[in-house]
Amino acid sequence: MMSWSSFSQTAIDSSKIQLTKPVAKLVVKDLITADGLKLELKTVKEVLEETNNKLDTQTMLVSNLQTQVNNFVTIIDQKDLQIDTSSELSDALEKQLKKEARSKKFYKITSAIGAGAVLLLLIQN
Repeated sequence: MMSWSSFSQTAIDSSKIQLTKPVAKLVVKDLITADGLKLELKTVKEVLEETNNKLDTQTMLVSNLQTQVNNFVTIIDQKDLQIDTSSELSDALEKQLKKEARSKKFYKITSAIGAGAVLLLLIQN
């Protein structure tokens, strides 16, 4: 198939190729339209390439943000575990303190009873 440019290049005598004015206007109009469409297609391709680059960048940003969210969730879970462990230790220490207080009170009472018994024995003698 021959293009318009090859057709015009193969014609030796340009006087043989004569277009009527309305046809020549249509040919020029089609050539201008084709040039405009080529330019528009080039521009659309550039815009599409930029849009794809932006999409890739946004995808990376979303991935990074998702990683940060996962890290924060892990940190929160670890802190919750630390709080639970601390609460358990606090409860255990509180129980131990109460046990020691009862034990100390018991020794005070038994010491007082023992001292009273020794006094009674000394008084009786």
